[in-house]
Amino acid sequence: MARRQPLHGSAAGTIIAILAVFVLAADQFVKYLTITHLPEREPVPVLGSFLQLFYVRNAGAAFSIGEGATWIFTIALAVVACVIVWKAFSVRARLWAVVLGALLGGVLGNLTDRLFREPGFAVGHVVDMISMPWMLPAIFNVADMFIVTGMISIALLIISGLRLDGTRERDAKTTDAAEADAPESGESEEPREPEKAPEAEKPLGEPSSDPSDASAPSDASAPPGSSENGSEDRHTAGAGA
Repeated sequence: MARRQPLHGSAAGTIIAILAVFVLAADQFVKYLTITHLPEREPVPVLGSFLQLFYVRNAGAAFSIGEGATWIFTIALAVVACVIVWKAFSVRARLWAVVLGALLGGVLGNLTDRLFREPGFAVGHVVDMISMPWMLPAIFNVADMFIVTGMISIALLIISGLRLDGTRERDAKTTDAAEADAPESGESEEPREPEKAPEAEKPLGEPSSDPSDASAPSDASAPPGSSENGSEDRHTAGAGA
């Protein structure tokens, strides 16, 4: 099965931006409908006790934690949004683009409430309206759903080994091992000349096997006068006879 090509940087950024705007718009639209049509702090059954609408304003985090430190949550949401935008420049995987886009939209949805809703700038209360008493005692909104889903998805992507650039951990390890085993480019081993075995010392008096020694005169070791003088002596002796 052919592997998908990684996204171009602009394509990944476009996916993240579109999803973030869509989630932000959906969250703010539902909150607008909640404020204009639902009574505050009165349950409105949708599916009996399974799903209810319950309009409240939350100054803190989940389960109304930290209601007296709203500004801390405002800073935290702003930091998370900045980190997602920063990471978006290195995203090349489609799954990461979808997950980060949805997460960014959820973060911006609640950050908008913190910045612009009553009682004031950076300390605004988040509008919540969805209640599922059988599962959670907390009341949440559309932005919360995308934040929770996005965080779970990020954990699953990390566990699966999928990186922001579209590669996987196991593929990267295989590539690194192959590069470590391969010789460096531009380097080649030069063939080595075979080493000559040292010649053994010949004992004195042993004839040499070197052809150059045959060029030496064969009578070089004969005593002087052993051949020519001997023949002259024989002629002299014959003449005297």
